[in-house]
Amino acid sequence: MNKIIIPSLIIQKQLFQCHREERRRFSRLSLRAPWGRSNPLRKRLDCRVATLLAMTINCKRLPRPFRTRNDIVKIYIAFILVLFLVPALCGQELTGEDIVQKVNDLFNVESGYAKAKMTIMTTSGQKRTFVYESWSKNKGEKNLVRYLEPGRVKGQATLMLNNADDIWMYFPRTQRVRKLASHAKKQKMQGSDFSYEDMGSGDAFINDFSPKRLKDEKMEGYDCYKLELTRKPDTDVSYSRLIMWVIKESFVPVVIDYYDEDDPALQEKRLVESDIRVIDNIPTAMKVVMHNKNDNTQTELELLEVRYNITLADSMFTERGLKK
Repeated sequence: MNKIIIPSLIIQKQLFQCHREERRRFSRLSLRAPWGRSNPLRKRLDCRVATLLAMTINCKRLPRPFRTRNDIVKIYIAFILVLFLVPALCGQELTGEDIVQKVNDLFNVESGYAKAKMTIMTTSGQKRTFVYESWSKNKGEKNLVRYLEPGRVKGQATLMLNNADDIWMYFPRTQRVRKLASHAKKQKMQGSDFSYEDMGSGDAFINDFSPKRLKDEKMEGYDCYKLELTRKPDTDVSYSRLIMWVIKESFVPVVIDYYDEDDPALQEKRLVESDIRVIDNIPTAMKVVMHNKNDNTQTELELLEVRYNITLADSMFTERGLKK
């Protein structure tokens, strides 16, 4: 916005300056004289005004001197448009709602597949590692997770529907499917620092929170939008509010702070995304770390393989599909 306003003000100053210069050179002539070629003062002014306006709109070739009253009117109309309308259009800012919508669209692609390694760092410093595959459909409304490693959980699967409001688990040893209680979405997934809600909440940023844009900041080396998302009344989410830093260039939320469900001043967790790559034209964080401030633990997710917008059958996201 400033880049446009400053040159416009300079040109305005030059217009007044050229007017004074030409009046000094032709002190006996008047601008009120008849409109014609015999008035050298008006002719010179017309030419200089045209030159300055051409500079404003970056014309490569200058028009011939303007000689009629209509031409002068057109010049000043064009000047007003450059001075006021262009800065106004360029000065439009994204609102908090606009930014959150772009983040939501980035997170919730139509369908996707990922193979990931989850490493849990416990309070004692021990590490537990899981490898799993996951599939999502309908922009995150349906999610299926199937574990590959270690051997004790191989074949175990979790199905999350309706943005993790409905959760089923399959245990290969008993070959049984068990539906979890509605509050289970707030529980830790395999004892990690990610809850089921974190992994499959879909449109939660839009449906469950009201966004407010704060002052832009630099975070993790990126120029970011900073947002505060406050929980809407009568919504069943685990966090009272979120503070989110969104990379301006890609709309990837590079850092998210999660605050306690009952105490908006108590930070509970921090998520940090890194190693951002473009996969199938979608910016993707290949490494995600969730830090638990209360338990002094952390969980790292490393994406080993990612594909987007793939064809997935609806039968995958059923109790019967869970057993396969």
